[in-house]
Amino acid sequence: MPATPPSALPSSDVPQRCDLLVVGGGVNGAGIARDAAGRGLSVVLAEKDDLAAHTSSASTKLIHGGLRYLEHYEFGLVRKALAEREVLLRSAPHIMWPLRFVMPHDPSMRPASMIRLGIWLYDHLARREVLPASEAIRLAGHPAGEPLKPRFSRAFVYSDGWVDDARLVVLAARDAADRGATVLTRTRVTGAEPAAGGWRVRLRDDSAAAPIGREEADGPSAGKSAGGSVERTVHARALVNAAGPWAMQFLSEGLGRRSKRGLRLIRGSHIVVPRLFDHDMAYIFQNADKRIVFAIPYEQDFTLIGTTDVEHHEDPGRVRADQAEVAYLCELAGRCFKAEVSPSDVVWSYSGVRPLLDDEAGDPSAVTRDYLLELERVPAPLLTVWGGKITTFRKLAEEAVDLLAPELGTHAPGWTGGAKLPGGDLSGSIRETGQPERDFASFALAKAALLPWLPAPLLQRWARLYGSRLDRIVGDARSLEGLGSEVAPGLYEVELRYLVREEWARSAEDVAWRRTKLGLRLAPAELARIEDWLQANRPAR
Repeated sequence: MPATPPSALPSSDVPQRCDLLVVGGGVNGAGIARDAAGRGLSVVLAEKDDLAAHTSSASTKLIHGGLRYLEHYEFGLVRKALAEREVLLRSAPHIMWPLRFVMPHDPSMRPASMIRLGIWLYDHLARREVLPASEAIRLAGHPAGEPLKPRFSRAFVYSDGWVDDARLVVLAARDAADRGATVLTRTRVTGAEPAAGGWRVRLRDDSAAAPIGREEADGPSAGKSAGGSVERTVHARALVNAAGPWAMQFLSEGLGRRSKRGLRLIRGSHIVVPRLFDHDMAYIFQNADKRIVFAIPYEQDFTLIGTTDVEHHEDPGRVRADQAEVAYLCELAGRCFKAEVSPSDVVWSYSGVRPLLDDEAGDPSAVTRDYLLELERVPAPLLTVWGGKITTFRKLAEEAVDLLAPELGTHAPGWTGGAKLPGGDLSGSIRETGQPERDFASFALAKAALLPWLPAPLLQRWARLYGSRLDRIVGDARSLEGLGSEVAPGLYEVELRYLVREEWARSAEDVAWRRTKLGLRLAPAELARIEDWLQANRPAR
């Protein structure tokens, strides 16, 4: 067995002191923990549920500048996001790749001249080296036109990127842990108060059931609560509030502070239906209500359709696509595709709450997707993250640690701009060309030649999910028997052990919907077998 990695440290090894404690295990919290740990700071990240359990696994899964934001004159945000696309694509070619988007022209929505100007700006606001330029096409006889209603005669095509959003968060957290951070899932920050020039932070580990172990070494800062949870305190020199939809709640309930800022919680829902087209391009459709909706190839056999923009006034932890949203997405798809799409075709739906800065825009679609970093130095350093989007998470994290660095006495510069995420360095198997899509294809072929006994679908899935780290899953195995039992179709014990040991997976939901998307294909009884295996192989906490 390999040495226990930092991520799997038992709770008794949680440090009593750290430079930085990050509240929230979404993409921004994981990104900040990663950047800070890479600059030599001691970091603890605390997430009350699983990594990416909420907003960060419920996106449209795009690395994009936001073409529609140009209509709202958010040129700075679009430029910043466009510049980040290729940085991210190079950092993790296994979980991100270029994607061509087809926008069928509907003269009743926006004039062709406006769209042409918009995609020209989109091409030129930031430098491109990986992504091809936009173009106009005639749909008759083109693969993109085949599945569409005949009323569409031409379209505009441009480039952006696709990302497995939940895996992006896990890999950022994995990188943070590899660089020395302590990552605590299912650990709630119940409060904090200024103490000795920093923060005295109270944590409650809700992962339950397992004995604490080594209580004598923990000192007075740890103990077992009446409900079986582990409670402890950590002294942090600085605190980051990256709680996303709960950022305001954490300030008021956790810190007893009032904020001058406002958040608007906007629910975005998506549906997944059987595949509607055979090519590998995506669609972006205009709608009469000025919304745009994407239809994207998803997990080989499906099409992902979304998103909605609806004000959400309930608990952000309890969110689901309602019947009206599902009907809206089905109706729009049915207006554009030859194939009819009805709610009965939906094999899965998901919904997330985006915490957007309240800029008093009346239309939820017009609310800014930009972010704001608010640093308070008195009585102790506190950085609150307001807003943000997946595409700019790396830049946000870099700016956040730049702000905190003087408070923590470090002069280490940002480093993530040219760094690979775990699994993204393919140079051990191939000679990289700098073209992420081509490099990943070469990597997959090289692995297939080295592991001819692995079924092709399994090898491709592992290559996509884990990149160069799939070697850690295969280990010394030389046959399917060496992978252990097949707990569910296509899911072997070696993968489950890896997900528990190195990616904080603790439940079947963690495995089937966030670490993988096997949930789309597994029956309830098969998911139950995964849960049983995980419970029988729980790591000590």
